[in-house]
Amino acid sequence: MLGLFGIFGRSQELQRLDHALRGVGLNPRLVPDAVMLTTLKLLGEAGAVPDPASYAAVAELLGYCVLGAQGFTECNDPSLTEAVEVRLAAALDAGDNLDARVVLLTLHADVIQPSVVDRYRLGAA
Repeated sequence: MLGLFGIFGRSQELQRLDHALRGVGLNPRLVPDAVMLTTLKLLGEAGAVPDPASYAAVAELLGYCVLGAQGFTECNDPSLTEAVEVRLAAALDAGDNLDARVVLLTLHADVIQPSVVDRYRLGAA
């Protein structure tokens, strides 16, 4: 997964996630490798097909959580921000799905914007 300990570079999965994160305006270097690897694990556990659409969907949520609403909107169309906010609210209502797990991951890894925590009243018990 790590491209044989970094000797041969990043794995294809990490490269795809890197590309998807750049697509939403988030530099992948702002996301710790542990968060990236856990995100890929969550994708696999959710049975998500490893295609560009699944990477883009998880990158949108990661991007929103890390950049916050304002930063995400500066890099993306406002309609995408609204769509991600709808997904985030639905994830919080559902409680246990891929989106909710990604949000919880960003919260536990302390990479989530405080404005997102405040807006959605997030907390870890």
